[in-house]
Amino acid sequence: MSNRIVLHATDLDGFLNDEDRRRLDTVNRMYEKSLAFCKVLDSSSDVIQLENARKGLIEASRDIGRYLKKVSGEVKRIHVYSFETPEEQHGEASRLIAKLRDPRTQHEEFLYYIQRAYEMLFSHVYGDAALPNKRSIILKTPVTLPVQNYAVHRIPDVDKLIHNSIMCVMLRGALLPSMILSKEIQEFSSDGFVTPFALFKIKRDESKKEKNMEYVLDLDRSFFNLKELDGKDLIFADPMNATGGSLVTIINYLKRQGIKPASIKFINVIAALKGSLRICRAIPEAEVYTLWMDPVLNDAAYILPGLGDAGDRLNGKDVGPKPRNMIQLIADYGTNINNLYRAQVREIEETVLGK
Repeated sequence: MSNRIVLHATDLDGFLNDEDRRRLDTVNRMYEKSLAFCKVLDSSSDVIQLENARKGLIEASRDIGRYLKKVSGEVKRIHVYSFETPEEQHGEASRLIAKLRDPRTQHEEFLYYIQRAYEMLFSHVYGDAALPNKRSIILKTPVTLPVQNYAVHRIPDVDKLIHNSIMCVMLRGALLPSMILSKEIQEFSSDGFVTPFALFKIKRDESKKEKNMEYVLDLDRSFFNLKELDGKDLIFADPMNATGGSLVTIINYLKRQGIKPASIKFINVIAALKGSLRICRAIPEAEVYTLWMDPVLNDAAYILPGLGDAGDRLNGKDVGPKPRNMIQLIADYGTNINNLYRAQVREIEETVLGK
């Protein structure tokens, strides 16, 4: 008998309050207008119809963005990069998300933009939070005339924010983003701190719809030490937060085992409003950080307008009946990626193979 934990979508919806449901109904009605314009753009050849649809879609998108900003301002544990950072930085985030959405963005380029996204998210989640505290680093440069040169740089002092952290990986799309975020922590820490890793094999049942979705945590194929998680700052880095079900499944399991995290951060490139609300209600101590918020989910629990399956676009699809394991996924990243994240790869390998 497999050692599995299953969470049902109905359990998740039970966490939502009446105000949350009103918010979701409102944003769903707003997005229906966008879908009407999408249909025209996809099927019409009439120049006037197409132009009116473009204008309508832009206006509808603007209205949705304003509404999502209002909601995230009311729910204090939802943090959206483009709602909390200076307006001068929004264009960079918007362009990056546009590249990730684009079907023409192939694997290598998609990986690059995911890396950029998590660098920006690290700066927002940790760098901005550390300010005004900074520390100085002195670097020896390659320039030796007229004497050996050294440079001084002031960077945010994030040590107090990261030294109690565990990187919790919800495979499979979350593996590389977690490595990227851990690398940022290593580079900004004063002592080259490499986060310990906890690996959770969890997936949702893609044969089901959003309303009856099941989330399955496979403990036999997960690698973590429960005692090491107690009292820690748990970091989850997943490109997409659609329903929130995977995180809630893991945290509920840990709490039933007596684990009491010091804090929980869920860091995404794109999050749906519904998934963000569910996490905030189901996990009172969780903070949700996302580069971009999308409004709704479709019947298959995919984010709209979304960017497709981030895991497949990062790692490719598994071929055959057996999905790749953690070590195989890391090997598939190739030499360049493994060399860049060598400390993280070593930590993950030791977690899987035993220290």
